[in-house]
Amino acid sequence: MPESRGRQTGGRQTGDLQDGPAFELPLLLFAGFRSLIDELHTELARQGHPDVRPAYGFAMQAIGREGVTATELGRRLGVSKQAAGKTVDRLEHLGYVVRVDDKSDARRKLIQLTPHGLDALRRSATIFEDLRARWVKALGAKRVRDLEADLRAVVPASGFRLDVAGWFGT
Repeated sequence: MPESRGRQTGGRQTGDLQDGPAFELPLLLFAGFRSLIDELHTELARQGHPDVRPAYGFAMQAIGREGVTATELGRRLGVSKQAAGKTVDRLEHLGYVVRVDDKSDARRKLIQLTPHGLDALRRSATIFEDLRARWVKALGAKRVRDLEADLRAVVPASGFRLDVAGWFGT
């Protein structure tokens, strides 16, 4: 008789695999996400960015290379303009962003990444490549590609939003 693999947590039996309880799926997905983000921030700190927090990373991603207004940043993050402004204040204090006049509309201020902010994003991209390579080493390239493809298949066609920090109420 085949050996049952997986956790014995009272889930449904499917073939020779033990399915876990349904609530475990989002917890495992979140745990995978959290482990990647925690490892990213540990390495970013080691590489000279000890003050970057996950919420700041989401904000810097939302600001992008072109810059945004505080209103647009709040919309992208799913938070109020005031909450976005507080995050920008902190990022500005840390040297990751600056506020500049919008050349197309003198009444507006744009938030733009500084070279220090761009460096943090470049390093993040490299670290994520390294973390993915570790998953490939642990699980195999095909399984990681399949996992990514499967997640793309169930994520809404409109993609995903960067408002995770706002969604968690931080």
